Amino acid sequence: MIEEIIKADDSFSESTFLSNVDHIFIMILNSIQNNNMEDVRHYLANDVYVNFNNMINEYKNKNIRRCFDEMNVKSSKIVGNMITDNFITIEVELVSRYMDYFTDMDYNYISGINDKRIEKIHKITLSKRRHTKHLEEARRCTYCGNILDINNSGLCKFCRKPFNMEEYGYLVTYIDEI
Repeated sequence: MIEEIIKADDSFSESTFLSNVDHIFIMILNSIQNNNMEDVRHYLANDVYVNFNNMINEYKNKNIRRCFDEMNVKSSKIVGNMITDNFITIEVELVSRYMDYFTDMDYNYISGINDKRIEKIHKITLSKRRHTKHLEEARRCTYCGNILDINNSGLCKFCRKPFNMEEYGYLVTYIDEI
């Protein structure tokens, strides 16, 4: 399976890919907790981004905040792939552990598990266009030319324009319930 991916994407490294998936997952949890998906938007396909924003807006309308504590990824592994003429799609199973609870906007506990970590298994699918530019080439904002830190945020610190990951790497096209 990995050999197929490497044949289709010569820059692919399983360990780097899975490390990035783990990082993206934790960034998603932090973004939900912060009620703002902008820092992780560049890693998400548009429909995934819209779904998370709808979830956050629902929480805001109820004046609640979803909180995660002691977050970590226990393990992640590639469980499937599909390679077409235009796309490389990789399915990942990720095992996470964290506390998951709700508070009001002043962080007063409402419900959920805030005294021990729970373990969840997540299915995440990521897709990449074939023959994209190498991510190492993406060092400057295409709008203003400033240096980018795409691991921290997909927004340029100066002009606030979003980085377009679709031209360079894998986007989360599906993630099951968080």
